[in-house]
This record gives sequence, structure tokens and C-alpha cells, in this order.
Amino acid sequence: MVNLSSFPVSPSTNPHPDDSFTITIAPLSLSEAYNLADDRANGAVVVMSGTVRNQTDGKAVEYLEYQAYQPMAIAVFNSIATEIRQRWQDVNRIVIHHRVGKLKIGEISVIVVVGCPHRGEAFDACRYAIDTLKHNAPIWKKEFFRGEDGTSQSTWVSIGACEQNSEDNC
Repeated sequence: MVNLSSFPVSPSTNPHPDDSFTITIAPLSLSEAYNLADDRANGAVVVMSGTVRNQTDGKAVEYLEYQAYQPMAIAVFNSIATEIRQRWQDVNRIVIHHRVGKLKIGEISVIVVVGCPHRGEAFDACRYAIDTLKHNAPIWKKEFFRGEDGTSQSTWVSIGACEQNSEDNC
């Protein structure tokens, strides 16, 4: 269960003008996200792209379906960016894009990009963003897979239920 009360979220907080937060049904674009994070002051642009893999816990995944409570998810993205800017003050741009709807194996479900003058801060901030998103954003995925008996099966998983020390199932 996602514990949103433990993470300060203010929907009225205005995002930084150079940041980009999106939840969309359309396919995500690595080049678009990179370009949104690119800045002449950057010495590093770190990109994290999450894709739909073909198995979970030894079960063959057929496809995933993502749903999100969009207003709160965007507010969480903004809060993540605010926290990043407090911890890593040189960060120039932050991009967090998440896809919803039906996604096939190999499709991109989430992109996080951080542009910063130095690679260390860019890597740290990018990892912080995806880890915090997975624990706090109201986003759920439904995994569709083929059961041992050949029947189609599915199960809903809150990405917030992912344990930080057990990334294999998230």
C-alpha cells in the first residue's frame, strides 16, 4: 500500500519552469525526454528508462496495463523535483514521464532524466527520482501472463509496494 501521507505533496506548488512532468497514454520518447533535460550548463544528462519485460517471478508476461491517479501523480513528480533541487542544488532540469494504458513487451513505461553540471549529482538525483516515484506515486500496473494451465491470468500491483531492496519485481 502506498503511504502518500509520509511524503509532502502540494498540488498547488508550481513546478520549476525547466522541468517536465507527464502522464500519457501515448508512447514515450527517449529523444524528446533527453531534449527537454538538455541544457548548455549540463555536464551530464542521466536517463533512466523503464521497459516492460517478458517475465515476472518466472511467469511469462504477455503485456502490462498501467493506471494512475493523474493529478496526485503529477503533484508527486513535482514534489520529487522540489526535493531533488533541495538536495542537489546544481540540478538544471528534471523530466519525469510515465505511460498509462496497455503496454507490450519492450515498450517504455517510465522515463526519468536529470540534467546537471556534474555526473555524480545527475546519477544520484536520477536514482532518487525513480526510487521515490516507485514508492510514492499513485500508479498501478496490472500484469497479464499465461498460467501453467495455459489460461490467461492477471494481477494488479501498486508500484509503491515495491521494496527498495527488491527491485527484481518492480
